[in-house]
Amino acid sequence: MTTATHPTPAADALVPTRPGATASDTAVAIAGLRRHFGVGERAVKAVDGIDLRIGRGEVVALLGPNGAGKTTTLDMLLGLADPTSGTVSVYGQKPAKAAKAGVIAAVLQTGGLLSDLTVRETVEVIASLHGPEALSRVPDVLARTELDRLSRRRISKCSGGEQQRVRFALALVADPDILVLDEPTAGMDVTARRHFWNVMRADADAGRTIVFATHYLEEAEQFARRTVVMHRGRIVADAPTAQLRANLGGRTLAATLPAGGADALLRMLAATDGITEVRVDAERVSLRARDSDAAASALLNAGAHDLEIAAPTLETAFTALTED
Repeated sequence: MTTATHPTPAADALVPTRPGATASDTAVAIAGLRRHFGVGERAVKAVDGIDLRIGRGEVVALLGPNGAGKTTTLDMLLGLADPTSGTVSVYGQKPAKAAKAGVIAAVLQTGGLLSDLTVRETVEVIASLHGPEALSRVPDVLARTELDRLSRRRISKCSGGEQQRVRFALALVADPDILVLDEPTAGMDVTARRHFWNVMRADADAGRTIVFATHYLEEAEQFARRTVVMHRGRIVADAPTAQLRANLGGRTLAATLPAGGADALLRMLAATDGITEVRVDAERVSLRARDSDAAASALLNAGAHDLEIAAPTLETAFTALTED
């Protein structure tokens, strides 16, 4: 997969507002990044030399199977782990400094919550670290994350999905220029997940840079404007999400075979350019075609019926890119 060029928004409203942030169009710059565990031949190469630039206001999904290096990469982006070699910068700053200044914040899967505090107390404690302005945002943040009705509930009494929403609130209270999400909707029910992404869409439209890792590929497909796929510690694809799907080479068609004419139809499909992966399952034939209109016309003219046409999905692309 060829790395594509990704234009970044040019609106003045997208200029970072955190103290210490800059007006650079490059929000994240990663060069030659490696993170190895152990030494010698037995060292685990969790991240094995990646280069990545993310522009101001981009929405990027970081995908990969378990062990691909996604979480380790995000840990280094947040200053939670040091690289073995290579560099990471956040608006030209070291990640730890950017996190301390509130330029970058994260919604992580686990940790960071004290069970004896209430929801409101938890958010207020973190807000106090960022000063009076952040404290003043607490009511709005609780409302945006739908935690205002749970504000008096102790963390220990919150469900897994509710605790994840608390982590979301903790990330928002600093009003960061870059928001990093690692499996952000884990444990959330369908309604909470939908609300979460509605909030994220609004933030992205307002210019916040969002980088997220998820196993819910439909979330990446619907929300990410750019997708980066990692496998075995390396980047194996980096392109606009729609382009990544389109590069698979055509749409998938399925139809019910005509009575008594299946053999002739299959011979016709086999002899037609641009049609691949022809399969028959019971009375249904499925195939992939570069020109879906021409393939559909050929199927219908041959007597096939109950035609279905589907565009390539991100899941299909993901599977093709990460197969061993």
